[in-house]
Amino acid sequence: QDEKEKLTWSDRMPGYAANLGLILFMVLLTFSAVFGVIVYRITTAAALSFSTDERTRSNVRVTVTATAVIINLVVILVLDEIYGAVAKWLTEIEVPKTEKTFEERLVLKAFLLKFVNSYAPIFYVAFFKGRFVGRPGQYVYVFDGYRMEECAPGGCLMELCIQLSIIMLGKQLIQNNLFEIGIPKLKKLFRKLKDERTEPNEMDTNQSKDPQQWDLDYILEPFTGLTPEYMEMIIQFGFVTLFVASFPLAPLFALLNNIIEVRLDAKKFVTELRRPDTVREKDIGIWYNILSGIGKLSVIINAFVIAVTSDFIPRLMYRYAYSHNGTMHGFINHTLSYFNVSHLKAGTQPENSLFARDVVFCRFKDYREPPWSQNQYDFSKQYWAVLSARLAFVILFQNLVMFLSVLVDWMIPDIPKDISEQIKKEKSVLVDFFLKEEHEKLKLIESFIARDKQKRKGGSKGERLRAASFSQLNRSRKGSFASFSSQHTEV
Repeated sequence: QDEKEKLTWSDRMPGYAANLGLILFMVLLTFSAVFGVIVYRITTAAALSFSTDERTRSNVRVTVTATAVIINLVVILVLDEIYGAVAKWLTEIEVPKTEKTFEERLVLKAFLLKFVNSYAPIFYVAFFKGRFVGRPGQYVYVFDGYRMEECAPGGCLMELCIQLSIIMLGKQLIQNNLFEIGIPKLKKLFRKLKDERTEPNEMDTNQSKDPQQWDLDYILEPFTGLTPEYMEMIIQFGFVTLFVASFPLAPLFALLNNIIEVRLDAKKFVTELRRPDTVREKDIGIWYNILSGIGKLSVIINAFVIAVTSDFIPRLMYRYAYSHNGTMHGFINHTLSYFNVSHLKAGTQPENSLFARDVVFCRFKDYREPPWSQNQYDFSKQYWAVLSARLAFVILFQNLVMFLSVLVDWMIPDIPKDISEQIKKEKSVLVDFFLKEEHEKLKLIESFIARDKQKRKGGSKGERLRAASFSQLNRSRKGSFASFSSQHTEV
């Protein structure tokens, strides 16, 4: 029992396996929720399209987009709370060695789960929606009856802006502001009612007086650390940086939210939470690496948003490569391909237009070969040219921004010049002080050595004097003995 037991790899493997399995399960759960919202959008759009009300049919896209984003927001808020509790439990079963290791692993798991949960719907709209719909005659269907949803005729950029703004603002308003004030108040009320039930018969002699400060402090919510506060700012930083090309007002809304949240957090820490235990830390720890990673990832994602989600590259390509007069006249016609209506499957033909009877060809948005070409409906040369330009723009944009960030980092030092000079002065003052102290110590030691030498010299002189007097005494004694013996001989 006195020996300390150490956990081996065989002891830790079940915890690691449970971590890996549950994290993968929760990531799949997030993707399943996103897919469920996609199915909702497809089925709702199909149902509203058959409505007898003309206003309902004309506003199908707006209705479906708004309701789907609200459902996404509710799912994100619910899963965030679940993922926070699960991440803490998974970290506990790992049995980390130190408290710092425990906190770093908890932060990493919670951030990974909340990152996927918060940004998965936005990633879908930005990079996947409208990419896998097929073409007329070969559409991609879900559940053998519903076509995959497409972007609006103007592209998915506006829908991405709507999705990002509603999720970001709703998450900040509900989770970061209302929950931060409401949940501690509810817990405080619940704990107060529980204490009153457990001790109903106790009578305090000082009950008439005002309660003491420690009684009031005990009712407050215990302080659980700064991890939730950091996590809010990190997720907000991701909203601001990852998709800022589609929603340029995101930094402004984040600034307004932070101004309000500073006062709400001050009220919460003063009136709703117990006093935190102070802990000295060298830096913000793993949060710096997460911020750095998000900053680098945001450059790549914004490059793809500009190149793939928007029509910036196709417009440049048309203006400088395909336009006859260097203008955008004819751009829409250039982005449309031809399709022969007779190639549609039976039962899927559209009704004839009211403006043109006996339609033979229709147009759809894509870069494909016309039906009279040898390789009909294959991707055209324009498609590959635009794709090459998009990839070239991503590479150029990424390297340019990375170079500028490194240049700015080199030009602007981490420590301001006046502070660094002050630090140098403090160091020089400390060095001078230590040298002066050492010099005084050296003088003191030298004085002690000199005194010791003087004492030794004084002691050796006395010894020589004593030795000389002792030898002189011996000589006098020997002389008197010799004279006495001579006198005795004469006698």
